Amino acid sequence: MSGSAPLSAVTGLPVVAMVGGGQLARMTHQAAIALGQSLRVLSAGPEESAALVAADVRIGDHRDLDALRGLVDGATVLTFDHEHVPTEHLRALESAGHRVAPGPAALVHAQDKLVLREALAGAGEPQPAWARVERADDVADFAGRHGWPVVLKTPRGGYDGKGVFVVHDLAAAAELVERHGTLLVEQRVPMLRELSAQVARSPFGQVAVWPVVETVQRDGVCAEVVAPAPGLSAELAATAQELAVRIADRLGVVGMLAVELFETADGVLVNELAMRPHNSGHWTIEGSRTSQFEQHLRAVLDYPLGSTAMTAPVAVMANVLGGAASAEDWAGPGLDERIHHLMAHWPDVKLHWYGKTQRPGRKLGHLTALGDDVAEVRARAVAAARYLADGVVDPAFAFEHEHEH
Repeated sequence: MSGSAPLSAVTGLPVVAMVGGGQLARMTHQAAIALGQSLRVLSAGPEESAALVAADVRIGDHRDLDALRGLVDGATVLTFDHEHVPTEHLRALESAGHRVAPGPAALVHAQDKLVLREALAGAGEPQPAWARVERADDVADFAGRHGWPVVLKTPRGGYDGKGVFVVHDLAAAAELVERHGTLLVEQRVPMLRELSAQVARSPFGQVAVWPVVETVQRDGVCAEVVAPAPGLSAELAATAQELAVRIADRLGVVGMLAVELFETADGVLVNELAMRPHNSGHWTIEGSRTSQFEQHLRAVLDYPLGSTAMTAPVAVMANVLGGAASAEDWAGPGLDERIHHLMAHWPDVKLHWYGKTQRPGRKLGHLTALGDDVAEVRARAVAAARYLADGVVDPAFAFEHEHEH
C-alpha cells in the first residue's frame, strides 16, 4: 500500500485501477512505470504476483462492490486483469460516474460464452455450430445434427481449459448437464491449429493490430506462442485481423482484445474472446515496438496507440508450467541455480518470472526468444522453458560450453 499521499498527487498523472493481482497486472504495472503512470491493484491477497511489486495495492474480493468502490475512488479508469467481476457491479460503478474500460456492455461478451455466441450470430461472424442446452436430450439432438463428440462449455467462469469438456456420448452429457445446468454445446471443429488475433482500441476509436500468432495448447493451457503464425497466408492473416477489428468496434471494446481462433480448411472461426492483456501477447514485450501491456494502458487512457511493428522476424514465447515436483523440491536454491544456468546458456532469451508458488499446470513465468528461423527460435525458447520448469536439458542444448554461447 502506498503512503498517505495519493500517487496521482505525487506524479501529477492519472491513476489506472486494475481488478486482479495476477501476472497480467504485474506486467501491466511494469509497463506503467515507464509511462510514469500509477497502477492501483485490487488483489485477493498480499502474495499475488502484482501485489508483490506494486506500490498501491488494495486487498479485497472482486465480487465485493464496496471493495470495487474503494479501488476506483480517485482513479481515472477501472480495467481488468481478469473478467470475473459481476456485471451488475460494473454497471453500478458506471452509474456512479466511474470510467470502466472495457465497459460492462462489452465485457459481458468475454464473461458469458452464450452472450458471445448470440452476438457473433447476429453479426454474421464465423464461429462453430452451437446451441444453448438445458437437458441431455438437447445435447443428443445437437449431436444428431453435427456428430459426436461435441464440446460442452460452462457459459461463465472457465479459463485455461477449465469448464470445457469434450463429450463422446449421451451419458457423459447427462452427467454434465445435471451438474452444471445450462451449458453451451459446440461442434468439435476439425481444426488445423489455434490462432490468436490481438487488437487494441481506444475510446476515440483508434485501433492497432499485431501479427496473427499461433498458440500451442497443452492440457488446455497455452504452452507456446509463435509470432507470426508460421505458414499463414497474408490473405488469411488479414482476414483474422479485420475480424478482430470488426468485433472490437461492434462491441465497443476499450483496451486490449484477444480473439482466439480455430484455423480450419475453410478459414477461421471465433473460439473465445479476452478483453485484457492475454497470454498470446506476452511475446510483444520484447518482440514488438509496443507491448500489449503498454498498449492497454494507452488505450484505456485514450492516449494515441503505439507501433506494433515486430523487433525481429520471429518471436516465440514459451510458458514455464508447474510440474509434478513438490513446492519444496522445486523452489529455493534449486530454482535459483536453474535461473543461473539458463541465463548463462541462453543470454539472449528473456525471462519473466511471476513470483508464484508451484503447482501442476500453473503458469509460473514465461521466456521469449527472438531470431530469424522459426524452428531454431522455437527450439531455443521451448528448451529454456523446459529446463527452468523441471531441470531437464535438451541434448541439443547441452551445457558443456554455456558461457561461450
